[in-house]
Amino acid sequence: MSRRYWLLYPAWIAVCAVLFLALRGADDPSRPRGRILSNDAGAIAVRLLPHQYRGYETVHVALSDDHKRWVVLCDAVPHTALQRAVVVELDARNGKLLTIRKPVN
Repeated sequence: MSRRYWLLYPAWIAVCAVLFLALRGADDPSRPRGRILSNDAGAIAVRLLPHQYRGYETVHVALSDDHKRWVVLCDAVPHTALQRAVVVELDARNGKLLTIRKPVN
């Protein structure tokens, strides 16, 4: 490394530290306010499944087109190639159960 660029590294570290401190309270645009996260929706869906679905786990979570509900696909463990899968729909704002149904083929 050339001697004339030796200040570049400490300056870059200082810029990153200042940005880190300045942005630490900023909202994350990938996590909009007023909506539970997809990981939380998956955990809630498995927890809300009735006793007959014990041993199921989340396979996939998707937000509906209108952004008002999470659609959670759950399947038995070991996985059954979706033969025994169920779909759990949750309110995107608070995670309340909307419906449990079989997947549409």
